[in-house]
Amino acid sequence: MPFGLLKFGLRKTYPARHQFTPSNTNLKKRYDVVIIGAGGHGTSIAYYLAKYHGVTNVAVFDKSYIGGGNTARNTAVIRSNYLTEESVKFYRESVKLYQGLSNELGFNVMMENRGQLTLAHSDAAIRSFRWRAEVNQHLGVRSELVDRQTIRELVSGLNMSEDVHFPILAGLWHADGATARHDAVAWGYAKGACERGVEIHQLTEVQDIEVSNSRVTAVRTNRGRVECGYAVQAVAGFSSVVARKANIRLPIHTYPLQAMVTQPYKPLLYPHISSPHLHVYIHQTTRGEFVIGGGSDPYPLYNTRATLGQKESLASAVIELFPALAQAKVLRQWAGITDMTPDYSPIMGLSPIKNFFLDAGWGTWGFKATPICGQSMAELIATGRVPDIIRPFELERFYRFQQVNEAGATAASH
Repeated sequence: MPFGLLKFGLRKTYPARHQFTPSNTNLKKRYDVVIIGAGGHGTSIAYYLAKYHGVTNVAVFDKSYIGGGNTARNTAVIRSNYLTEESVKFYRESVKLYQGLSNELGFNVMMENRGQLTLAHSDAAIRSFRWRAEVNQHLGVRSELVDRQTIRELVSGLNMSEDVHFPILAGLWHADGATARHDAVAWGYAKGACERGVEIHQLTEVQDIEVSNSRVTAVRTNRGRVECGYAVQAVAGFSSVVARKANIRLPIHTYPLQAMVTQPYKPLLYPHISSPHLHVYIHQTTRGEFVIGGGSDPYPLYNTRATLGQKESLASAVIELFPALAQAKVLRQWAGITDMTPDYSPIMGLSPIKNFFLDAGWGTWGFKATPICGQSMAELIATGRVPDIIRPFELERFYRFQQVNEAGATAASH
């Protein structure tokens, strides 16, 4: 094996083929579909369009790199234990698609079914968890209210003392909770899309969107003008910024969302643990690092800077839950930017412009929804019919006062 690697490294020509569109590929004058954003959602829409609908004259534009935005900045949690029937059904299907995603893409996304435990520190939280468990079970999602003894059996090292500021009273155990490698998901979809003729153009920023007679006719990029038959935006925290280029105002405010990770330690924690009351969640990766996140910053901002105040807040909450981590060393800290809607649910589907589609308003749920969003948005673009599973999340709900309120289903309250 070492000799073979040495020969491979000393070759004058590199035999491997490009997985993605080469950087020197020129833009076409026209594409059937232009997708703005090459994160998990943008690449998955392109993949499903190409594989299941035969739409391959597709260009995905990103001002940065594949999966270089919020996809690379999230904490990779997958779950479906939401509050409303509309959301539970939607995320339930996403979890099912995740289960077979590595085989679907021929690319290991490193999914781990580890379960999620959400902690209750008050009687009100217990009542809310009982309600969520009933809704989840009714719709085929594995969630149950568990007592303190069960929590002790599920999680070793968790501080179950009653002599703390906020004692743990009960928990919501979600057996379907999981994690996956966020970059692998984006790369797998991008690879599959490119193999089927889709072009993914990195370092290609969409600077303007041309609209005529209520239709998008072209997009202007830093590399030139491109005409298109359809356009879709999937740009996470910059959703309202891109939509304004098409003269669409979205009910979205953007907030930084911070997280941090410790140095690797021996295996201690397998499930994903979250405490909405303490504004924190934590799990340990297969590499031994503890991933720690919390609620969004309290003020709107288009910035991915990390702050000492948030680090202190996360650290103090984690130490209350896991005193053994008091001496853990932080390896790095980062932030993404989340596009929050008034009801904490996404905006998917049609827009006021006939051939312009919205994939926005994900807040902290975007990674969880990657497969089902890509599949349903591709179906909408290819057929012109809104799939039933995303109909409750259309922009028009804000004008009909039919919001899908998921403010109480966050892993760490905002």
